[in-house]
Amino acid sequence: MNYRSGATLKGRLMGLDYGLARLGIAISDPTGFVAREIAVIQRKSKREDFEKLTALTSQHHIIGFIVGLPSELNDPEGGYSQSDRVRTWVGYLAEAIPLPVAYWNEQLSSVDAQALAYRLKRPVRAPIDDLAARLILQSYLDAIRDGLASPLPEWASSP
Repeated sequence: MNYRSGATLKGRLMGLDYGLARLGIAISDPTGFVAREIAVIQRKSKREDFEKLTALTSQHHIIGFIVGLPSELNDPEGGYSQSDRVRTWVGYLAEAIPLPVAYWNEQLSSVDAQALAYRLKRPVRAPIDDLAARLILQSYLDAIRDGLASPLPEWASSP
């Protein structure tokens, strides 16, 4: 992907939609133009999460993570929120897999993922976490392309 600065993406990014029960995973194409869903991991432990993610990062030549961060508007004041859970989990992720991480607003990603699942004719009860990860990552890639966000320096190479 060419950015306004003329830099290009050095490799694929992985989008993650973190949940207590499941982890949705999407990856970008090598040009950083489009995201696609690749997996839903049924979570059992952080160790298993990170083993599976390590295998996927190697297999797909991932250079960094885009992690959906829930809006804090509806979080209880003073309580341990879903945003806090995501940040804590990402801290463990960063220790297990030393790749750069960027957070991206995941507001409405589940609603949009449900609509996308319907269009794709997925069964009603099928997990949509991978589609949510795809939408989060695609939103980030679109923002980069439109000049509304900047890639982390580690992800871009100069022309």
